Amino acid sequence: MERCGSRSRTSIDASADAGAKLATLQCYTFASFPARRDLDPPRDSVGGIDHDGGMTDGYDPGFLPTPVPLPRPGHQVHELAYPRFTVLLDPERRLAASTGVNIDGATLRDLPRTGEWRLDPRVGEDEQTGPAVYSRNDLDRGHLVRRRDPGWGETGDARAAMEATFVYPNAAPQAANFNQGLELWLGLEDHVLTYAEATAQRLSVFTAPVLADDDPPYRGILIPLRFWKIAAWDAAGSLAAAGFVLDQSDLVDTRDGLLAAAPLGGFRTFQVPVSEIPTLAGVDVGPLEAADVLATRTVRPGEWRPLHALDDIVL
Repeated sequence: MERCGSRSRTSIDASADAGAKLATLQCYTFASFPARRDLDPPRDSVGGIDHDGGMTDGYDPGFLPTPVPLPRPGHQVHELAYPRFTVLLDPERRLAASTGVNIDGATLRDLPRTGEWRLDPRVGEDEQTGPAVYSRNDLDRGHLVRRRDPGWGETGDARAAMEATFVYPNAAPQAANFNQGLELWLGLEDHVLTYAEATAQRLSVFTAPVLADDDPPYRGILIPLRFWKIAAWDAAGSLAAAGFVLDQSDLVDTRDGLLAAAPLGGFRTFQVPVSEIPTLAGVDVGPLEAADVLATRTVRPGEWRPLHALDDIVL
């Protein structure tokens, strides 16, 4: 285990052709306090709609039969609620320390892409990573909560929830090659949905960048090199969870002041023990660690499983 200041970074050994194997499946990507209510704008300026009881205002920890609290870091964050998802924004790093979204797979809507990226006026511009970081380079604004994930239920509610995901606290800098293509990272959640019980295709999904102290500096922020994700669902009355890490270290180079994809190498996706994520990302995952599906399979303790296709996932 290699220490990264106050955070940990686990070293990874991957085969030289890992990038090539993934080329056809490129991926997408304890105290807290809420933003001051006297600074809250009208709902339609950040969340898409006025809430009338028909939608959950923020991530709902009781969405699954077993309550699952939103994973939280051990330092102060801004808690920002949106339709059906919540972002815990680290104001010092100007990026999310954690996000959580509830997904009802049985009523997901396939709607045209609408929405424009915008700052959240509930927090200062100097506490979120805005458009200047993504200008004239090979960086994409990578959704943490996927656009489609909160888009379920009535069409109007689904569209508003999807549009609410286009807010900068819900984005993180990702190398362009990392965020486009056939999107293995995006496909993880769809894949887990197929394993959810047919009578209640529900998931709670948590995603964020790993905010390591040795991330490379760029335009006033530190570019995260890794991202973590935990998917949780109900399995025959018991909580089940699976953890993942996605690594873009080989695609990020800020040495000359311009961030660009490296000519060699590529992103790498791993299924990891959920118990690794608190050490890696500095968040409390609560009951998710004990619910890890890897713990019941013949997987070596602490093993990071490289993923080259969705069929490599252990569920």
